[in-house]
Amino acid sequence: MSTIGPEDVAYVAQLARLTFSEEEAQAMARDLEQILGHVKSLDALDTEGVEPTAHGFDLATPMRPDAPAEPFDPELAVSNAPAAQGTAFLVPKVLEED
Repeated sequence: MSTIGPEDVAYVAQLARLTFSEEEAQAMARDLEQILGHVKSLDALDTEGVEPTAHGFDLATPMRPDAPAEPFDPELAVSNAPAAQGTAFLVPKVLEED
């Protein structure tokens, strides 16, 4: 029995701003089901005494000197932007108004 239904795929697709055909949505549901099955299999591992970590080994955090530098030219910053107004980037609205 599948735990990922078409409504779940549609919901995640909407959050990601994606559109799937019916065949793609079914394939996505199968793929998500396999991913969840793999994650579920990790529950069988004995992790007692294993420290939580983001990496398997220590990583140094490279630091650079905190020195002032010349500011970036605003005109140059927006020169390749798809849409700009003066020195500002124009982006599509993503929040709906109430």
